Amino acid sequence: MATLIDQEFFARLHALNEKFAASVPATLARLEELRASFDPAAADAALVKELHQSLHTIAGSAATFGFRVFGAQARQLEQRLRVLMAFELIAPKDWNDWLHALDVYVAWARHDPKAASYPGQDD
Repeated sequence: MATLIDQEFFARLHALNEKFAASVPATLARLEELRASFDPAAADAALVKELHQSLHTIAGSAATFGFRVFGAQARQLEQRLRVLMAFELIAPKDWNDWLHALDVYVAWARHDPKAASYPGQDD
C-alpha cells in the first residue's frame, strides 16, 4: 500500500511529466529557429553554444519524463556537436552533415517524441 508521501511524490512527478511534454513543441521550434539561422560557411559561436545547451538540456531531462529515445538522440547530436566545437576550423560539409542529422531528429520528434525507436536505429 502506497503511503501519502508516495502519492504526493508521484502526483508531482506526473505534473512534471506533463509540463515536460507540453514544452517539447516549443523546444523543437527553438531548435528549428536556431537551425534556420545557422550558416555552415560561417558558424556563429553563440548560436552553436545555444544549440549545444538545448541538446544538453533535452538529453539530461527527457528520459526522466518517459522520452527515452528523444533524449538519447539529443545526446548523440550533442556529442557530435561537441566534437565539431573542439576544432578551430570546420568545413561547411561537416556542418551540413550535422545539420542534416538535426533536421532528421526534429522531424522525427515532431511526429512522436515518445517513440520507442529512431530512424536507422536497431531495435
